[in-house]
Amino acid sequence: MRLKHFLFGLLGVVIVACAGFFAIAWKSAIAPIRPPDRTSFDQALIHKGAMLAAVGNCTACHTQPGGRSFAGGFALPTPFGTIYSSNITPDPETGIGTWSEAAFNRAMREGVRRDGKHLYPAFPFDHFTLVSDEDNKALYAFLMTRPPVKQSPPANELPFPLNIRLVLAGWKLLFFNEGPFQKVASESEEWNRGAYLVNGLGHCGACHTPRNMFGAERAGMHLAGGQAEGWSAPALNPSSPAPIPWTQDSLFAYLRQGWHADHGVTNGPMGEVTGNLGLLPDSDVKTIATYVAALMGTPSPERQQRGEQIRKKIGEDLVLASAPTDTPAGRGAAIYQAGCATCHDGSRPLPFGGINFHLSSTINAPDAQNAINMVLFGLPAASGRQSAIMPGFAAAMTDEQLTDLLAYLRETFAGQPAWPDVAARAADTRSGKFQVSVRPSDGIERGPDDIGAQDQ
Repeated sequence: MRLKHFLFGLLGVVIVACAGFFAIAWKSAIAPIRPPDRTSFDQALIHKGAMLAAVGNCTACHTQPGGRSFAGGFALPTPFGTIYSSNITPDPETGIGTWSEAAFNRAMREGVRRDGKHLYPAFPFDHFTLVSDEDNKALYAFLMTRPPVKQSPPANELPFPLNIRLVLAGWKLLFFNEGPFQKVASESEEWNRGAYLVNGLGHCGACHTPRNMFGAERAGMHLAGGQAEGWSAPALNPSSPAPIPWTQDSLFAYLRQGWHADHGVTNGPMGEVTGNLGLLPDSDVKTIATYVAALMGTPSPERQQRGEQIRKKIGEDLVLASAPTDTPAGRGAAIYQAGCATCHDGSRPLPFGGINFHLSSTINAPDAQNAINMVLFGLPAASGRQSAIMPGFAAAMTDEQLTDLLAYLRETFAGQPAWPDVAARAADTRSGKFQVSVRPSDGIERGPDDIGAQDQ
């Protein structure tokens, strides 16, 4: 009898808990509207929205390579399966043409679609929730005045129960803190503006913060380094692997022009970020640099001294390893001399010459992935303009040769032991088992006009 009462009580608790969860998880649909006419939006508001969309790098996820801008369908590989981005053009059938401003704001603030279904956090609503109503208004104006494109994305490829959107409400209960952004009174206006852009629309933590087993950013590890589209996003805090410490000025120059003499040229997803930031005024880019530089802090005297020692090495003639060519060190030195030294000996200035590897964050990084990506895929040329370029060696170099080369670079330029897993990582990267996004240095791959989408 006691067991029976216990089971009935437990059942009642479960029913109440499920009912409570459903009440929290269920979101009502917002009534559709007729697509607003372009003339109903102020041109200055549209222009502001264009700059904000650049900060958010909206084209990166919502445009297929060579496709129409913002029409969605871009595949986003995740540890849980593939998610395809949505169409955010004002097409009334397949896009957001019937979304009211209230529906758009709810998606940004709460991660909920117009029809009431939860959005996957591949759409970084955990960052976008910080965006102000004023900026959301400008973003809405910009997106609702884009050319409408009738295109439905493929169905997401997710296993049960992740393919049931209602479970996302549980993820939100655990990991989502709804905004808006709150200024820190003890910090300057410039710092606060930078924090707003970095942590809100810029969603830098989506790439530069490590994630837990549930795909949420790990608490207490803000901008401590993460993963993005097959690339390692370096730490933007005191653990940055940069051989010469970043400064506010070098961060500004890197974000403004896509390269810096002490830190090299942007590559991978970061190339697209700096390409989009080209639409922003200098004042906003400076605030981003101010905030990130503050997070990195003042380097220790020891680190500053190491940086100065590295500067002294630049311009010195490199003494190649004299080991026999039938040893890993000798083979790596020979490969460097034959395939790398011409560009990377430091005699050709950036951005069109290769970085001297004494300065390379990639060679000093805690893992080999970015170095593998660079060797295999290089840096494709931008379309129709001058740009940094590096050939890929995937067809000319075996995994064993790549391993020897990177071991040599690590020892010679970083003074560190070889990475232990280069051959296996290289094989997975080469085969496509580990997917890598490859972009030119200025990110020209996807629209609008500066990212290469076909909108005509």
